[in-house]
Amino acid sequence: MEYERYKTVEDSKTEWVKCIQNEDINGAGRLYGGRLMEWMDQVSGIAATRHCGGHVTTAACDDLQFKNAAFLNDIVVIISKVTYVGRSSMEVRTDVYIEERETGLRRVINRAYFTEVHVDESGKPAAIRFGLKLESESDKAEWEGAMKRLEMRKRRRAEGF
Repeated sequence: MEYERYKTVEDSKTEWVKCIQNEDINGAGRLYGGRLMEWMDQVSGIAATRHCGGHVTTAACDDLQFKNAAFLNDIVVIISKVTYVGRSSMEVRTDVYIEERETGLRRVINRAYFTEVHVDESGKPAAIRFGLKLESESDKAEWEGAMKRLEMRKRRRAEGF
């Protein structure tokens, strides 16, 4: 695939931080899962926008894993990075952490892979001008994982899922 130029994973990496407030908490005293998913979708979309330089829409979310709960006043850190670029779509890995106030240590509470599609003014898929330059072994491993997830999505779609 021919691209105008290439961007690195770091070029579009996006980090967002928020302190959980009362309106983010469910009746059991934990962060609403849907609220967290909304935040993840927004940060993923920003990373994809930064990569393609245009508008995007979310097409899919894979491997969403709630690993730990989050509570009132916890500091949430969401980090998104582009892991794969195709003709009009990108895969974005989004990790969510709780950051300990005293130490700054972060523990994973959630992870997901979002498929974001670059769209034109009419909302139709548009070609992405920028390829993804893989600089590290981690970048290459994420790309390989993205290829497998892409194949699984195609297989599920063909099977009607």
